[in-house]
Amino acid sequence: MFKNRKLLALGVALIIMVSMLAAGCQQAEEQTGDTSLERVKDAGEITFSMSGGYPPFNFYNDENELVGFDIDVCEEIASRLGVEFKPVPNEWSGIIEGLRSGVYDGILGSMAITEEREEVVDFTIPYYYSGAQIMVQENSAIENIEELEGKSVGLVTGTTFENDASSLNADIKLYKDDNQTLMELNNGNLDAVITDRVVGVNAINSGEFNIKLLGSPVRTEDIAVAFRDEDDALREAVNEILQEMHDDGTLSNLSSKWLNVDITKK
Repeated sequence: MFKNRKLLALGVALIIMVSMLAAGCQQAEEQTGDTSLERVKDAGEITFSMSGGYPPFNFYNDENELVGFDIDVCEEIASRLGVEFKPVPNEWSGIIEGLRSGVYDGILGSMAITEEREEVVDFTIPYYYSGAQIMVQENSAIENIEELEGKSVGLVTGTTFENDASSLNADIKLYKDDNQTLMELNNGNLDAVITDRVVGVNAINSGEFNIKLLGSPVRTEDIAVAFRDEDDALREAVNEILQEMHDDGTLSNLSSKWLNVDITKK
């Protein structure tokens, strides 16, 4: 009888300990409020936003399918998380506001890390590196940046290229995406465009635009995935996956597939 009572007391003690541990975990979860990874797992999908007008990174093909380097990265991240990927195209000018208001889980659309953006969102490690590039028409007489003073320069609203353009003393024209900026440049409605160097090279290689690079990149950029400040668990999980994709060559292979060059190493 004594032995049974002792076992019973031990069992009760274990139940109490487990209950206290569970309560502690629940309390910690309530204190941090971070159920972001659990939220994605429970939903069975992760939503990433991008402009959809930034070839070859994210754009619509002839079959109206959203494709590109960014899209393949999204698919791979979702697969390694064990969920589906759902794209949420959005205009770049309001893409951070959409993230902060909870319209989607993250932004994976070639967003550069900047101090200003880091004040309102958290970034993963970079998944590729690029640079800001000025493009002009193939037959343009403009030979250097200084000659852009007073000229019309197109760029996408809400991009870091606005800072580059502000120092040119040029007539800045804002557009929704780079499909529009490059088309306007090609048609002679702009004197120059500031965009990502890879985007510019891709446009030249497509044979659809009579444009060229004006000199070297203005500066380099680290490109990463953005999450809400409070979604640390989800960001850390994606961070680990991106590091794995760097280490196992997945990012390099996807870069070569879409860009014919590896831009995933600094």
